[in-house]
Amino acid sequence: MPDPSFRSLLDTPGLLAAFVAENRPRAHGAGLDPYEYARVTDPLTSLHDWPAACRAAGRRYTGAAGRAAAEGRTVTAGEAYRSAARWFHLAGLLPHPDRAAAAEAAEEADEAMRRALELLDPGAERVAGEGFAGWLRRPAGSAGSGADGTGAAGLPVVVVVPGMDSGKEEFHAVVEALLARRVAVLAVDGPGQGVLAATSAPEPEYHRVVGRALDALARHRDLAPARTAVIGLSLGGYYAAEAAAHEPRLRAAVTVSGPYRLDWDGLVPFVTETLAQRCGGYEAARAFADRVDLTELAPRIAVPLLVVEGGEDRIPGVTAATALAEHAPDAELLLVPHGNHLLGTALPDWLPATADWLTARLDSARG
Repeated sequence: MPDPSFRSLLDTPGLLAAFVAENRPRAHGAGLDPYEYARVTDPLTSLHDWPAACRAAGRRYTGAAGRAAAEGRTVTAGEAYRSAARWFHLAGLLPHPDRAAAAEAAEEADEAMRRALELLDPGAERVAGEGFAGWLRRPAGSAGSGADGTGAAGLPVVVVVPGMDSGKEEFHAVVEALLARRVAVLAVDGPGQGVLAATSAPEPEYHRVVGRALDALARHRDLAPARTAVIGLSLGGYYAAEAAAHEPRLRAAVTVSGPYRLDWDGLVPFVTETLAQRCGGYEAARAFADRVDLTELAPRIAVPLLVVEGGEDRIPGVTAATALAEHAPDAELLLVPHGNHLLGTALPDWLPATADWLTARLDSARG
């Protein structure tokens, strides 16, 4: 049943317009057409209707995908399922009181992505374990797990980690940029994220999640366990840095719009409400936020680290990861002055360079 404790936030005057505007570049970064985004969101008169509008858009795509598949138009069907996954994911961005509907949207996103990959990338594999579930994809033309067709070194692989309210269906552009550079990718949902959000709470010690994912990847003979890296976006940036400080198998790490630390008393209501829902209450959410702090961990990150930040990314209560670039021993800062949170307004200014940086660090780990 809907939780009435969150209704006051959604009814805040002016929040609808601000939320739609704030998420426009995020939707674009996730691969959605900005004009379609406007057609879906412009008619809204209340944030209470956001999830239903996004799910309706997703279902229009699943309908189109089904018709295309029935006619043998597999590429069109796969692309439509992929668009559906993006819309279903977008439905869950809001700390909406109907958490059952949010869980259903996450399941719909997961299923739509499964169908998309079945048609567009049949070699994609579901990789799951305790506290994580994701899709392993390899560059076009590379061998699957049954044989090593890449030489003794195997394929390098990057784990893509989402953030507070995101999931594995969001960061297609990051995945595609790495695949194009001959890097395998495992995009995951971890505790409190995506398809796992309804059954688990966020985990501040995310290196345990990454470690179990790396254990699973080690069972694939065509991958190179000595050439693995992690990239995390938004809160996932903290997760990536935390994992890099603890997990010796990682050879490089990237944070994109990640926090250095959180100050619960300074956070905006959207963040505190979202964390409270995903953590199971305000007390648990505050305890989680208090543990998001890289002050002690930054000096322990021995691997090459790239910190990507947008100059227009300023969230109250969040200390940006520019501080991480100052305190980690082998860190570089890529600052895009006109970039917003997640830099959806500036993809050409950071994504190609970041994918190149990761590829170079993994290539240097060969041997």
